[in-house]
Amino acid sequence: MTNPILCAHLLRKVDEELVTLLFSLEPEEWNLQTVAPEWKVRDVAAHLLDTSLRKLVIVRDSRPGPPPEDLAAFVNRLNREGVAAYRDLSPDALIQRIQKASEEFAQFHESLDPFAPAAFAVSWAGEDRSLNWFDTARELTERWHHQQQIRLATKRPGIMARELYHPVLDCFLRGLPYSFRNVDALPGTKVLIEIEGDAGGQWLLAKTGAQWSLMEPDPADIVAHVCIPQELAWRVFTKGVDRASARKRIRIEGDRGLGENVLQLTAIVA
Repeated sequence: MTNPILCAHLLRKVDEELVTLLFSLEPEEWNLQTVAPEWKVRDVAAHLLDTSLRKLVIVRDSRPGPPPEDLAAFVNRLNREGVAAYRDLSPDALIQRIQKASEEFAQFHESLDPFAPAAFAVSWAGEDRSLNWFDTARELTERWHHQQQIRLATKRPGIMARELYHPVLDCFLRGLPYSFRNVDALPGTKVLIEIEGDAGGQWLLAKTGAQWSLMEPDPADIVAHVCIPQELAWRVFTKGVDRASARKRIRIEGDRGLGENVLQLTAIVA
């Protein structure tokens, strides 16, 4: 399963939703805690500003940052520094900067050849080199799920429109073969993952030789069928819910031990 996720045009739409959301917040809502343990709403907004500016500076403007140490530690450090730099801006100042950076960020990704090599590989999918379409899809998942954290914290409706959420789910699940790399199974073993809801769908993970691969969905000879509500799926794959709580809300038919490995997928770096 190698169909590209061509979604550069959606970055603009997701960030328009973000700006509308941020303008709607009451002053006290900026300090509400999100599911990210160290971040309140204002911290998540600051992070979204920082990451868009960082990508533009490093990639568009060709000003590479320092070489990373351990990748997760490096990303965590940059995230902390970026949030610290912007979190104390007034809401109006922060929103204005987000508006400007988001427009430039969208224009930059729309200008890229989706099939040219990306500046950054999608490491959580096990890639050392990625194409631009995959890196852009990863950026969409970042901007979608962080906005969703704000919506959850402020009790606003989620962005569940299929146009915007299905590509996010599709990108998340591209990490399954890497996530399953150490899961033993006989060749030909199939796991069907179903995200339930209007934005969801089915993904088939199969053991092909020594590796796991995503294939076109086929209900025949499934060893495990894992069903996850779409409202829960993004939280499972971004460390936004603990595994024990997630297990209570999913359904697994067939080999439960094999199916529960789907919950180990983490589609973020840190």
